[in-house]
Amino acid sequence: MASVRYMVRDAAAARDFYVDLLGFTVVEEHLPAIAIVRRGDLILWLAGPPSSAGRAMPDGRVSEPGGWNRIVVEVEDIDGTVTRLRTAGAKFRNDIVKGPGGSQILVEDPSGNAVELFQPRGG
Repeated sequence: MASVRYMVRDAAAARDFYVDLLGFTVVEEHLPAIAIVRRGDLILWLAGPPSSAGRAMPDGRVSEPGGWNRIVVEVEDIDGTVTRLRTAGAKFRNDIVKGPGGSQILVEDPSGNAVELFQPRGG
């Protein structure tokens, strides 16, 4: 099992994205600070500005959403998943890329965090 923390602008909006569009389930929530969701063995902590993780560091830096690190969500039908997400208004960083191991695309959650959708080759 793995836990990952994503900084988000709005924990409730992030929760809804992961639950409604990517098939996660809610484990626990303390809104507006944090929502914890799960898909398979991955537990994702969606930490909003009021969370302890949102506090400034001693040097003044503040954690923020976005960037290029990402979780990977394996899907059975990448084309169908992309169509469903586009219809729901999701923002993508690129188009589907095919490689030796399969196909992938980057979708952003409501705070701009990257989620890689991946369909293994032959899947």
